[in-house]
Amino acid sequence: MSTYLITGSNRGIGLELCTQIKKRGDEVIATCRRASPELINLGVRIEENIDISSEDAITNLGKKLSEIKIDCLIHNAGIYEFNSLEDFNKKSILHQFEVNALSPIWMTKSLKHLLKRSSKIAFITSRMGSIGDNSSGSSYGYRMSKVALSMAAKSISIDLLKEEIYVAILHPGLVSTRMTGFTSNGITSEESVNGILKRIDALNKHNSGTFWHTNGQVLPW
Repeated sequence: MSTYLITGSNRGIGLELCTQIKKRGDEVIATCRRASPELINLGVRIEENIDISSEDAITNLGKKLSEIKIDCLIHNAGIYEFNSLEDFNKKSILHQFEVNALSPIWMTKSLKHLLKRSSKIAFITSRMGSIGDNSSGSSYGYRMSKVALSMAAKSISIDLLKEEIYVAILHPGLVSTRMTGFTSNGITSEESVNGILKRIDALNKHNSGTFWHTNGQVLPW
């Protein structure tokens, strides 16, 4: 039995990750700012009041879980705010950098003592953070923050390889969730998470640091 810690677990992809991992028979530690009824009904361990941008909250979480070893840390929490060139809102962009890029890296550093050899870390990023795949422009804050996250995750994959801790950088697909306005063009959370877990299961020392689509496609940087 493996233990997974998942951020942003109260809805969307995070909730579905908790659902499928629990169904597999593994242990789930679900972190969120406030638990939804759907998360509570899953019967997993819930750690509330976890704002990933709060250093104190993450430090306290690490102390609270000090007796636990985590097999997989999944950085799912994130935000999206639209920024066009005409509406280049510096405050919004900096906020997206803090939540999407800096906070997962700080959390990894702060919870590293809970990891062990063969542990895995999955960063849920986006193909909107791919420079080579950018054909539509705009969304400055989100795109830049996801590029930064992917770069940092790649560095972590190199830094932790000697400790046999492996890193996946994952685009979940265009998923029909509240973040995407429940787009009719998206895939379901179930389909996305099914692919995410396949990528994590296949993660090893030879492919650590790879930028994948949930469907297994290797994405350009």
